[in-house]
Amino acid sequence: MDLTGKTVIVTGASRGIGAATAKVFAAAGAQVALLARGREEIAQLAGEIGPSAIAIPCDITRYWEVETAVKAVVDTFGSVDILINNAGALQPIAPMTQVDPGAWAHVIDVNLKGVFNGMHAVMPLMIAAGGGTILTISSGAASKPYEGWSAYCASKAGAAMLTRSAHLEAGPSGLRVMGLSPGTVATQMQRDIKASGINPVSTLDWEDHVPPEWPARTLLWMCGPEADGYLGKEISLRDEEIRVKVGLV
Repeated sequence: MDLTGKTVIVTGASRGIGAATAKVFAAAGAQVALLARGREEIAQLAGEIGPSAIAIPCDITRYWEVETAVKAVVDTFGSVDILINNAGALQPIAPMTQVDPGAWAHVIDVNLKGVFNGMHAVMPLMIAAGGGTILTISSGAASKPYEGWSAYCASKAGAAMLTRSAHLEAGPSGLRVMGLSPGTVATQMQRDIKASGINPVSTLDWEDHVPPEWPARTLLWMCGPEADGYLGKEISLRDEEIRVKVGLV
């Protein structure tokens, strides 16, 4: 897919799926804005990608930071055509009776409020431009509870509803809004899950996880017309048919 002239914002771009997505979209010709709290990591990644990338340190739980970041993207590249809501948090992994309430709330802030902040900041721009694409990383945890993951499950379920809400409200204005449930991906999050020893996901071997390039390539595919049948819905990378369509098998 050729995204020359298009601008994409990737949150949580410092590592894992976010970093892989930035590279895949840049290779497709897009101008890429890397948002994350990891200032040094996104600066290094932007340097690797080249002049088509900018690094913007940003805490997505603070709306004013997201709003400022979006303005910087528009000032630099002229538009925002695609938003990838990738940034996410899982820790702490603990039973509800033992988890620290402040740490629990932080997961909600990142996974739910952060997604809303991104949508709220870019949707008016996209509507005014006559279209745009908003893709949010979801999870099987959005529909199934896992022991020790109450904040993660609740926040991902909420983010999935934000996707449906954004589609309902802005789909008629030309916005393409979807979610991607990537399954288990070989990132630091899976190392944290493994170390916790809580729930069946922690028993998986590293070889059971897909590489971060798989969801990155799927996100790119979702920006094209072949994915229009999934607008307002959630695509699962566990689906063999999706893997075939994306070209992963």
